[in-house]
Formats: sequence, C-alpha cells, structure tokens
Amino acid sequence: MTPAARLSAAIELIDAIDSQRVPAAKALKEWGTAHRYAGSGDRAAIAGLTWDVLRRRASSAWLMDSDTPRARVLGMLKLERGLDAAAIAALCDGGRFAPEPLSNAEQAALTSRTLDDAPPHVAGDYPEWLDGELAAVFGDDRVAEATAMASRAPLDLRVNTLKAKRDKLLGSLAHLGAKATPWSPLGLRIELGADARNPGIHSEEDFIKGAVEVQDEGSQLAALLSGAKPGEQVIDLCAGAGGKTLALAAMMQGKGRLIATDHDKRQLAPIYERLSRAGVHNCDIRTPKGPNDTLSDISGSADLVLIDAPCTGTGTWRRNPDAKWRMRPGALEVRLKDQAEVLDRAVPLVKPGGRIAYVTCSVLGQENGAQIAAFLARHPEFAVVPLQQTAAVLWDKAEDFLAAALVSEQGLLMTPRRTGTDGFFVSVMKKAG
Repeated sequence: MTPAARLSAAIELIDAIDSQRVPAAKALKEWGTAHRYAGSGDRAAIAGLTWDVLRRRASSAWLMDSDTPRARVLGMLKLERGLDAAAIAALCDGGRFAPEPLSNAEQAALTSRTLDDAPPHVAGDYPEWLDGELAAVFGDDRVAEATAMASRAPLDLRVNTLKAKRDKLLGSLAHLGAKATPWSPLGLRIELGADARNPGIHSEEDFIKGAVEVQDEGSQLAALLSGAKPGEQVIDLCAGAGGKTLALAAMMQGKGRLIATDHDKRQLAPIYERLSRAGVHNCDIRTPKGPNDTLSDISGSADLVLIDAPCTGTGTWRRNPDAKWRMRPGALEVRLKDQAEVLDRAVPLVKPGGRIAYVTCSVLGQENGAQIAAFLARHPEFAVVPLQQTAAVLWDKAEDFLAAALVSEQGLLMTPRRTGTDGFFVSVMKKAG
C-alpha cells in the first residue's frame, strides 16, 4: 500500500470508531480481517496513524476547525507527524486509493491555524470534564503534562533477576535496539517509531525462558519503591495478571512467602503460566471462592501488602489513547469507592511495623493523595514513610529521580513529562509497632 492509501484507510477506521462506537483495537482487528491483502508493515503503519489521531483528537479538530474523521487525520499529520501543508497536500492528491485533494478551507487551516488560543483541554487533548482534576494536580503545567501523556510510549522490559542480569540481556536483545532505562536498574527500553511494527518480544528466546517481562519502567519503580525484601511475608492484594507479583518475587530472591490474590478471579488466569516461566517457587495464589475470606488465616502477619489499586488508568493514556475519550465521571466515582474498600481490607492483614504500598496508574489527585489522606484519617495507626528512605533501592539515581518526580506529603507521582514513564502514584505507609 502507498502512504496515501494508508492515510485513506486511517480515515476509514476513524469513521468506523466514531459511527460504531467500538474500541480502536477492535476496529483495527476487524479492518485487518477484512483487508487480508494488507501486509504487516501496512497494518502497523495504519494502526500508528489511527492511534495518533486518537492521541490528538481534540487538538486536531481544533486546528482544522472541523471534527470529521478526515479533518482529525489531517490535523494530526501536522501536529503529531510534523508535516506541513504541502506535504499533506501531496498525500491527498485524489489519485487511486488516495484521499481527495485538500479543500481551500483545509489548506487555509493547515497553513494558518495554531493551538495558541485553544482552551487547555483542547491543547492538552483530554476530556473537558477532567480539566479541574488536572489543574488541581499540575496547575498551569497541565497542558504540557497532558501533551506528554498523548505522546507515543516506548516498549519497556523488566529483567527477571531470578534468571538473568541486565548487562547480558542488553547484548542478546541489541538487535531490537534495547537500551538501559534511565531510572530502573532492572529495565530495558525499545523506542518505537511512528510506523514501527511490534518487535515480537514474546517470540524472543529471552522472553520464552523467563528472563524478561514486558513492564513499563514506572511500574517497575513502583514495585521497587514498595521495599519488598527476602524473607518477608508479602501479599499482592490486587495481583491481576501478575506483573507486579513477578517483580516482587524477584526482589524477594525466592526467600519468604509471597501471596497473590485478586477480587476478580478471572484476572488471575495468566498468572500461573507467568510465574512458572519466571521460575518463581515461593508464591501462593489465592483464588476467591464465594463469600469466604481467602486471607483469613494470615491476618496480622504481613510485612508488606501491595495494593495495585483499581483506578481510572489516566496514567496509561500513552498506551490507551482511546480510553480517555470513553471515560466518564461516573467511572471515577466507582474507582474511588473501590480504592477505599481495598485499602481498608489491607489493614487487618498488616502486622505491627508492617507496610502498605498503595499504587495507582493514575495522575488524578482524588485517586492518589486525597485517597491516602482519607485513609490516614480513618486509620491513624499508619503513617506515610518518606520515599527518600525507600528510594535507596534506586542506588545513585535516587536523588535525581526524586527531583524529577512530583513528591508530596502523601507520596510520589511519576508522569511521562517528568520521569519519561507512564503515570504512576506510589505511597508507602507503615503501621505503628
């Protein structure tokens, strides 16, 4: 397919996402099934165009003074891909499979319009109802922060120290362009271009043997900041598919007791195979069964309870750009209730002197600092542990990392703009001994 034909396909896909109200991933899969002649490179390029339009949905429409699928695709080419009006016009020449030529209005918009007068939610590409939430956290920096959250994310990997060392994997994965992550001592990063195909990490020998796992650097750091140690009893209370469970297991070096559970047992399905591949032998998976408490036998004995809390996922907008446009205020209210409940459920599990590590992949203050403040008001026997102490796990980079992140009395916030990671909030609280 020519670049112009790929552009036409992206316009078609955006139209389908709009009119059928389907998630982008589903629309892309259905398009690929219906257009089997398109090669893997074509599908990757079209997917990249589609995701970039969703990343720049509001600002592209503003730039073009039109909210049609075609207008958003054209606006994205200028804002995200950096093409000028002449380059865009060359793609839209009206030839076979190419988009129709630019209209006078489109030509004028691409030549003269800017985002200088756009309101914050448009310039930052986020739902207008979230403007107050982001302003409360970032103030006048919210547009810059949100713009970074609309950028393309790299592929990050975590080295499984139960099986490998980072220096060795930097060599064996060099053909994929793997580099060391800026902060995490366990991370590898593969930068992805605009039309890059998935590097197929799951077929790599290092992945098959359990030496690496796909995990954003921010998620790696959140696990490290929990301070899990060999010999401790650690509970991963919202384990899901097991990403942070695996990180905790490596930190514990196979020593101690690790318990993984989740309120939704369906989320636990992938964890068994992942633990086996990673060589983890000290993890007990507790699957919820009916109304009975699956953790009643370990009450008051945990050194650490990790809560990877259910949240709005605003910190993962780089990877899920269509999710932000489908998010509604009611979703935030539900998540706030879920978070308070899981925090309270962790309390009786922690022994005196034990810790709760609360993690979200959200940048919203209500889910983060406000949630911790409310918890401490309900449970005064807990106090926030200064992350300057916990960040010692980051060795010589701890001071620079803390300077980059947004640190408050309640915890620490990572963002794409500040730390180059997904958005993550971390708070560690210790129970009085």
